[in-house]
Amino acid sequence: MKELVIAAIKENLEDVLSFVDDELDTTDCPVKTKMQIDIAVEEIFVNIVNYAYGGKTGEVKIKVELQDKHGLKITFIDKGIPYNPLEKEDPDITLSAQEREIGGLGILMTKKCMDDIKYEYKGCNILTINKVW
Repeated sequence: MKELVIAAIKENLEDVLSFVDDELDTTDCPVKTKMQIDIAVEEIFVNIVNYAYGGKTGEVKIKVELQDKHGLKITFIDKGIPYNPLEKEDPDITLSAQEREIGGLGILMTKKCMDDIKYEYKGCNILTINKVW
């Protein structure tokens, strides 16, 4: 398992993606799957940056664990405001962009791209995503 602790600022997104992609590059992960993982990582990290610390800067710990070279588990840990994104109702994507409420598309894309996503709060927010190929 590899671990990265990084400031929750937008400028660090590329470093976060590189951290995850470096692990993926040691596997036979298909390009399409890698893109799906990158989308999920970007959406989760940006949500932490934008919402977890109420406008202040905090840290995010990201753990990446390969699972038999055919799967990946990524855990995001932050000490921001407790928030379970899985409790929020998915946006109605049958509505036009003008009719839809703002928010929720990133976590919806993550749910659709990943095989498993779970949240728990243990004095900090812990969001774990899994993908198998």
